[in-house]
Amino acid sequence: MTEILIMPAAATDADRLTALIHDCSAYRGAYAPMIAGYRVTPEYLTRHEVHLAVRAADGDLLGFYALLTEPAELDLMFVADRAQGLGVGRRLIAHLLDRARALGLGGGIRVVSHPPAEAFYLRMGAERVGTFPARPPIGWDRPELRFAL
Repeated sequence: MTEILIMPAAATDADRLTALIHDCSAYRGAYAPMIAGYRVTPEYLTRHEVHLAVRAADGDLLGFYALLTEPAELDLMFVADRAQGLGVGRRLIAHLLDRARALGLGGGIRVVSHPPAEAFYLRMGAERVGTFPARPPIGWDRPELRFAL
């Protein structure tokens, strides 16, 4: 099994995180407007809790998450297509929850989910708490979930 390391992102990781987002097949077709023109900036990475999952042997980027702390929200989470099914997402969620607890975030972590990812978050222990209404450029409602801390 591949050893996976979770580590803080640096401002210099912005371009490779942006590339991972745009390479994600879950955002093609009807879901393409969700990421059209989206870019992770160095400033974003210095302002937020962003952590990478990388293959220990070579530093290959397998996924990442971004945690906003005020209020607590999972802003971004992506796993590379080639890393799907390897437990990367599970490891990222476990790290996210541990990190949120270490930061003393109370009241849980909000997640406005990509619709196809809802089942994953539910398996990881999130509860559905509502629906986030469609807002341009996204033309569909999205599941709103919460992880308890």
